[in-house]
Amino acid sequence: VKKIGIVGGVSPESTVLYYKTIIDEYRRRFHKEDYPVIIIYSVRFGLFREYMSMKKYGKAIELLVNAVKSLHQAGADFVLISANTPHMFFDEVAAESPIPLLNIIDCLAEEVKKEGISRIGLLGTKYTLTQGFYSNRLRKHGLEAVVPGKEDIESVNDIIFNELTWGIIRKDSRDKIVEIIERLKRKGAEAIALACTELPLLFEGIQEVNGIRLYDTARIHAVKALEYALGENVVF
Repeated sequence: VKKIGIVGGVSPESTVLYYKTIIDEYRRRFHKEDYPVIIIYSVRFGLFREYMSMKKYGKAIELLVNAVKSLHQAGADFVLISANTPHMFFDEVAAESPIPLLNIIDCLAEEVKKEGISRIGLLGTKYTLTQGFYSNRLRKHGLEAVVPGKEDIESVNDIIFNELTWGIIRKDSRDKIVEIIERLKRKGAEAIALACTELPLLFEGIQEVNGIRLYDTARIHAVKALEYALGENVVF
């Protein structure tokens, strides 16, 4: 059984979600407590946000690379970053990593394609929705991303950073996200990817909204990590 390394702290809420998902899924499948070793390196979220806001992307990459190398030194056999936004630096981090990295976008694409979906609506931070890395990687899997308009991007970004990363869950914010989902549906989205690992906090236990499927990228990523740790075939 491989040891799982998690780059956490970006944000703490999503890190807890990953940890619990891996353990709960193991218990659900096997009804015992022999889940894999999980090693977490919690980076300084405030420092990461500072680097991002000042566009010091080299510093942000260095922060992530140091986390990955520390996890390797602690005994992790592979690593996943428990957030979507840092995946804009995935290739740079993977190039410096001494162990495999499991990409959240690849994991999402694998699940979406099982359902025959070709156009997926994206909800996430401004970075995720405007930098192109997410849409471009999905395109390599034959999937088209449907992105919200500028005002909706700002609304989702505010909810993520001013509420969800602080553990604040508000019904009016969920209602606002549902309105944005409706607009994505009208733009041709066949399903919605919650492409921010905090967004599932608004939709706990909810897999469908107004007839459109929600894909929880955090859960998908965490479950794929468990499967890889247990020796199942997972695409890197």
